[in-house]
Amino acid sequence: MIRSLAALGAAALLSSFVPVPAYAAVVSVSSVSSLQAALDTARAGQRIVLAQGLHTAEKPIKITKSGITVAAQTVGGTVFTRGGFELGAVRDVTIEGFVFNGTSTLSIPAEAQATRITRNTYSGNKDGASLSVSADDVQIDHNTFQNRTNEGVYLQITGPGSEIAKRSWIHHNYFYNHQFTGANGGESIRLGYSHKQSKSANAIVEHNLFEKADGDAEAISIKSSDNIVRYNTIRNSKGYIVLRHGHRTTVEGNLLFNSGIRFHGNDHKVINNYVETTKDRAIVFGSGKEADSGPDSKLHDRPDRVTVAFNTLIGTGAVVDSDGGDFKPKDCVLANNVIKGSSGGVVSMHSGSTVKYEGNVIWGGTGGNMPASGYKSVDPKLVKDANGLFRLSSGSPAIDASVGTYSYVTRDFDPQARSGKPDVGADEYNSSAVRKPLTKADVGVSAP
Repeated sequence: MIRSLAALGAAALLSSFVPVPAYAAVVSVSSVSSLQAALDTARAGQRIVLAQGLHTAEKPIKITKSGITVAAQTVGGTVFTRGGFELGAVRDVTIEGFVFNGTSTLSIPAEAQATRITRNTYSGNKDGASLSVSADDVQIDHNTFQNRTNEGVYLQITGPGSEIAKRSWIHHNYFYNHQFTGANGGESIRLGYSHKQSKSANAIVEHNLFEKADGDAEAISIKSSDNIVRYNTIRNSKGYIVLRHGHRTTVEGNLLFNSGIRFHGNDHKVINNYVETTKDRAIVFGSGKEADSGPDSKLHDRPDRVTVAFNTLIGTGAVVDSDGGDFKPKDCVLANNVIKGSSGGVVSMHSGSTVKYEGNVIWGGTGGNMPASGYKSVDPKLVKDANGLFRLSSGSPAIDASVGTYSYVTRDFDPQARSGKPDVGADEYNSSAVRKPLTKADVGVSAP
């Protein structure tokens, strides 16, 4: 009887304790081999941390468990000089804080869904893309891509076979100093491929900074459909934002300095952008080698039904231009833009282009071959603010002066709500403006 009561008491005492997990929330390892062992037995929710220092992966480090984080001990302090990670059929894996130097790169295969790539550094020349993404729902944020001179892109969004990776979210990254000197193949971001142009990627590229993006004429090269490119800053770069192939992409609220925007394809919206350049061409209406590209075509496609509206464009000569090609822009719109040049015609559109012009305000040049009905030649009274952006000032004739109906333009480049009759240009006049160009402090591995 006594033994029975004792046993019951012990059982009651044990049942009062909350069970303790059989695994640690954070596992710290010191080498590539111990990292692989920890990954092989990882449980969802764990954070596997590799010690700082130089590491060489003679064979890929395999990640086969979902719901885990693989992190550097200190952001930027754990460096791979060769090799890297190989992801299997996993979900919700985060790779955080590593430096991929030398030949080390990273690829996210199609079966690695909802991966997050954050606060990593990709430095120097690689064989192919520094980071390649084939999976859906991948977030690429707060990374630094820098100092490349050979052919190959910093970030390639691809997909399995003929498909495109969907819903990539690319934000707060720093793309710096791509100096490939060849004619083509050194983009900072290539979103798709020409043979995938008709596929809807539904990607968002926002709040990224590009400096010295000189490896290609296209800093952001869009080769897929239904994307958003917004609130990025490009400084002093050969590369433009280029809608090279695909349809229905929105380019909104970007701040471009000695860069610009060029487009091909159909039904794009280019709105609320600020372009200030010492080059002639802030906006380029692409012409085509064909009227409409087939699914496998690599030729330039004629732009059809593209709207360029409510932008502030500051250049020298032909601020808005069109390039060569037999198939000219068709059924496009240039409306409610502030266009400031220095001399000559601010718009130079090739003969045969079909463009509707309305509500533009120009200054510092003539309308070029834009019909007089499409603009007013009047000083928009632009004043540079504390952040170096030219904005409308009180009494500007651009205030409340827009024409036509563009119901999707509900905010300006700050972004602040547009009220009443929208103002012409990227800036809706407001004494409490908030926007500033991105700097290195706002993006990359050390940003908030």
